[in-house]
Amino acid sequence: MTSKLLSQLIIGLLFSTAIGIAAYRRKSLSKSGIVGAILTGTTIFGCGGWVWGMVLITFFVLSSLLSHYKERTKASLAEKFAKGSQRDIWQAFANAGAGSLIAVTYAISPHPVLFFAFAGAMATVNADTWATELGILSKRPPRLITTGKQVEPGTSGGVSLLGTLATLAGGFAIGLVATTLWGINALFGSPPIAGMFALPFVAALSGLAGSLCDSFLGATVQAIYYSDRREKETERVIDPDGTPNRHLRGWRWLNNDWVNFLSSAVGAMICALLWRVIVGG
Repeated sequence: MTSKLLSQLIIGLLFSTAIGIAAYRRKSLSKSGIVGAILTGTTIFGCGGWVWGMVLITFFVLSSLLSHYKERTKASLAEKFAKGSQRDIWQAFANAGAGSLIAVTYAISPHPVLFFAFAGAMATVNADTWATELGILSKRPPRLITTGKQVEPGTSGGVSLLGTLATLAGGFAIGLVATTLWGINALFGSPPIAGMFALPFVAALSGLAGSLCDSFLGATVQAIYYSDRREKETERVIDPDGTPNRHLRGWRWLNNDWVNFLSSAVGAMICALLWRVIVGG
């Protein structure tokens, strides 16, 4: 292990620990969520560098703020979601797991395409979070991505115009931050990356594609349950009061965390492919 990598890992550990504790106090993370934030934050910051770490922090800060935006209004609408606004360790891995794997790969074999892949993964989870947190407030009911049928807000696989616009904005935001930070990094001697000017737009498209993948999986094979007590479909295996729910459809192992992870991987691949197209590689 090089001294640079070791120092980055230590700095990443300190930063992610501080942010994790602060987020726990703001009720954005559970206790296990702190562990997840520390593991993913240390890996991404340590293996990728400060730009990668700040992109992750940007996602976390923005998503946490949005999860508390109009929280009371969304409370009754969010009953279908597998988990609440307090993210646990599995949500941390679902959102940053793909990014962590890409960062480790970058530490072993650094290549510009991996930064685009990382940006695509983070753009997807940010886009999906924005779509969920803002789309659920749409005055028009969402439609199922597979059939176009109107469904209740919060239904897995439901999409709306507001949610789609939020998706594009969420992906673009990550791309813009990543581009700005890498530009600052270049001022201090880091090599520029070809095609970086297009990253905000590429991230927006990648985030949209990844988010639509999330919706498609949610409408087709994600595990969905039925709460007889509340007479509603839900992603929850067990209701908050401890009542077990009845499996309705989908693969039991494919919960929302796995859907988020797989969708972020799709966003990463699309962003990397688009970079190849732009630079002609």
